Amino acid sequence: MRKADLINKISERTGIQKVDVMVTIETMIREIKDSMSHGENLYIRGFGSFIIKKRAAKIGRNIKKNVSVSIPEHFIPAFKPSKEFLNEIKTSPNIKEAPEVKEDTED
Repeated sequence: MRKADLINKISERTGIQKVDVMVTIETMIREIKDSMSHGENLYIRGFGSFIIKKRAAKIGRNIKKNVSVSIPEHFIPAFKPSKEFLNEIKTSPNIKEAPEVKEDTED
């Protein structure tokens, strides 16, 4: 499902115009990004947590040039689903196998 599909589904279920749903979703995504870029984690009860994880410095390898590369300590965004969310996915009869992951350059 893509963002456009999500907007269409929410609009159909609620009767709210697609433009208003799109603005709401865009604002939510922007606020999540802004809060995380300021070092704040975001917790949504019953859904999950958007957290910032610290990755330690390490030595990597460029296998084409056969050289060691120093990778500095850095922070990455991560999502941790809530227990309710996990249980709903685990007990869903609709999920039979892992869905294919498609590469997508769209935000």
